[in-house]
Amino acid sequence: RHQPEKTLLYQLVQEHYPVFKSSLEGQGQSLPRYVQREFEDFLQCGRLEYGFLRVRCEDCHHERLVAFSCKRRGFCPSCGARRMAESAALLVDEVFPKVPIRQWVLSFPFQLRFLLARHPELMGKVLGIVYRTVSTHLIRQAGFTKATAQTGAVTLIQRFGSALNLNVHYHMLFLDGVYAEDTYGQRRFHRVKAPTQHELNALVNTLSHRVARCLEKRGL
Repeated sequence: RHQPEKTLLYQLVQEHYPVFKSSLEGQGQSLPRYVQREFEDFLQCGRLEYGFLRVRCEDCHHERLVAFSCKRRGFCPSCGARRMAESAALLVDEVFPKVPIRQWVLSFPFQLRFLLARHPELMGKVLGIVYRTVSTHLIRQAGFTKATAQTGAVTLIQRFGSALNLNVHYHMLFLDGVYAEDTYGQRRFHRVKAPTQHELNALVNTLSHRVARCLEKRGL
């Protein structure tokens, strides 16, 4: 058992979360229910008194107790690391082809972070803009058009920074090139060069205008 109650994070949450919650209630306020559930489930994660499985070896009859985990997506180190490892294995083994991959990370100004957090349905709209802009750039860099070549990406949306501050941003794992048919009708991968600083600045400028236009159309 990984004994979360011995970690500093667990001890800090266990000591200060109830006080913080009571302080808010004394002011007539409260945390959103999903935030409360995140904290409360974290305090039960890995603790035997909140439920466990008893695992028994059929050969030697050795037994071990395995405590239930919270399976939350917030800040539980154990569940977060497990999900991260499982997601990475899935992407490597079953999703991505055996071609080079490049990570593109897009962060937003503070005002847009708050806006996307307040209107989560916008995250998909903005992500679509970002994907189309970057994929078009890759296709053109490879010397093709959108009608003759395609690329692909997997995006992980993160809502927090390393200090648990609100920071909606995208981690995009893009194929570092495009697929296009050759003269024999076979799909071939064409790798592109790493983007230059000038190209990145141009992409950021394009994204800034397109995202702003999208938000303006929605009155935001």
